[in-house]
Amino acid sequence: MRRASLGRALRRARTLTFGLRTRLVLAFLLIAAVTAVTTAALTYREARNALLKTTQDTAVSSFRDQVQQTAFSLPVEAVTLQERLREIAAKGKPRPWVVFAEYGAVRASSGANPVSTVITPELRRAAGADPHGTFQRVVKDGEPYLTIAMPTVFAAGPDTVLPTRLVVYAVMPMTDEQTNVDALLVAARNGALPGLAIALVPALLTARSVLRPVRELRRAARSMGSGRLDTRIRPQGNDELAELAHTFNDSASELEHTVRELRQAEARARRFAADVSHELRTPLAGMLAVTEVLDESAEQLDPDTARAVRLVSTETGKLAVLVEDLMEISRFDARAAELNTDEVDPAEAVRKTLQARHWTDDRFRTELPEGLRALLDPRRFDIVIANLVGNALHHGGAPVTVRQRTGVRSDGSPVLITEVADSGPGISPEALPHIFDRFFKADAARTRSAGSGLGLAITLENVRLHGGTIHAGNLPGGGALFTVELPLHTEGHVG
Repeated sequence: MRRASLGRALRRARTLTFGLRTRLVLAFLLIAAVTAVTTAALTYREARNALLKTTQDTAVSSFRDQVQQTAFSLPVEAVTLQERLREIAAKGKPRPWVVFAEYGAVRASSGANPVSTVITPELRRAAGADPHGTFQRVVKDGEPYLTIAMPTVFAAGPDTVLPTRLVVYAVMPMTDEQTNVDALLVAARNGALPGLAIALVPALLTARSVLRPVRELRRAARSMGSGRLDTRIRPQGNDELAELAHTFNDSASELEHTVRELRQAEARARRFAADVSHELRTPLAGMLAVTEVLDESAEQLDPDTARAVRLVSTETGKLAVLVEDLMEISRFDARAAELNTDEVDPAEAVRKTLQARHWTDDRFRTELPEGLRALLDPRRFDIVIANLVGNALHHGGAPVTVRQRTGVRSDGSPVLITEVADSGPGISPEALPHIFDRFFKADAARTRSAGSGLGLAITLENVRLHGGTIHAGNLPGGGALFTVELPLHTEGHVG
């Protein structure tokens, strides 16, 4: 039970945690987050590309101009080449460069190291293939650089240039641009977070506006479930939720009208059954008296007349039983049945029921403990036992066994358990769910029976009136088993 309670608590916690309000707010925030992140990412990308492109275009254009305006003497001398490289480096834009040159095995630079570790083999190959120069962005030891390769050429004709095998390289650190790009990223991120916080306010307002009609619908449905069929919802607006409210109100009106008609029809049927039963009691009493006289003189009549007299007497008795049962059911339906309890010995009550109906032969067995006391209505308890034993005898098979014992319910309260078992074929699975229905017949072909068809239904009502329960089932070895559990109250202990 503890595990089941824990499971229910966890399911309730999950329901509360991920309720409709939470899901609406999360969905709204998710859309806002995607929008903010997408906008920030696009803005960052465009700003970053524009910043880098401006710096890159300025550096490449300036370096190309400086290389083209510088006169390099061939063959190359290292000292002269270094002076020319320093002149180019001094005019670097948008910030100073470190300029390198490569001519065969000759290496020179405007700095201290004649060879750069930033210039890549890919840039050297691209410079050899493109006489107009090329560039590449490189990250070395976490620092960004712009590297530019510009081969020198000489004019061999009006439209013809030939490479000189002298390639000049410029290496410019892009630390400032990287700092600016990082600042853009931080600005985009810092701008997105407040946007999400601001988006929380309309998310909550939207969730509230959506959930208010839903809560009203839940309260209205719960109110209708408790029996208040006149419950209605006040529609607000012209959206889908307002249409849902109108639909609920229309359905509630139809349901209220239908239930009212059903209740009126049920009340009329109850009054009809009660009135008919009451009106039949007086003529039936006279008919029973006449049939008793006829039964006594039946032996003096001819065989055919005697047989007809006994048939009339039998059917009149059945009709009298049916009328009494209908009146009893009518009292239950009208909530007019009363419980007149007394402290009795349940075992003795069972024996009296069997003796009163002459059920004392070997067809009946009892297992009744002595010394029990219970607070019961003797007349209604007699009806319960008589109906169950009679049903077992007529529709089951002898011997019929009546057992009594005590037990405890799941809430710890004591109960009196009475079992009635027969030795017949048992109850079919199709009939078992309907065994206590009124006028139900397990065998559809059996249109006539000795009883009224209300015995088990009356038994069920009497057990409920005591605050007990009754169950029908089958024994493993065959035969039907009816189990009645009644609260084991006494005068000193009334639950």
